[in-house]
Amino acid sequence: MSSEAAPHLRKPGWFTVNVLNRTVSWLTRRGISVWGSRVLAVKGRKSGAWRRTPVNLLTVDGAQYLVAPRGHVQWTHNMRAAGGGQLILGKRVTAFTATEVADDDKPEILRAYLKRWKAEVGIFFDGVGPTSSDEELRRAAPKHPVFRVSYE
Repeated sequence: MSSEAAPHLRKPGWFTVNVLNRTVSWLTRRGISVWGSRVLAVKGRKSGAWRRTPVNLLTVDGAQYLVAPRGHVQWTHNMRAAGGGQLILGKRVTAFTATEVADDDKPEILRAYLKRWKAEVGIFFDGVGPTSSDEELRRAAPKHPVFRVSYE
């Protein structure tokens, strides 16, 4: 895994932060999944306190993944340290362990993620999309952590 890759972060726009994320989080906390939405809870690597963020849970060939479209962000660092967390949908809390996916194994997962959520997250992928070649997706892979979710 290429964790020394320079973070390539773009801040989400006002609409995303103040309307879209809040609306999806509100619905998800009430048990309504919007295209696979969940609230991710993971323990902070320094504080040990639970941190929550909205995520899109992706299923590919029966396996489930969390993809970080905005790159190496706080939840990805915390996930590496904690090795898992909880996925929340309404009152249902599901504990899981997480295994980081190697960059060479990400093209199919990134393609599926972009096919489903490109309208929401495409701006963070610098022109790479669901129809991009495996090589283009492989070049983008170090900027976008992916974790395979396994249930305990």
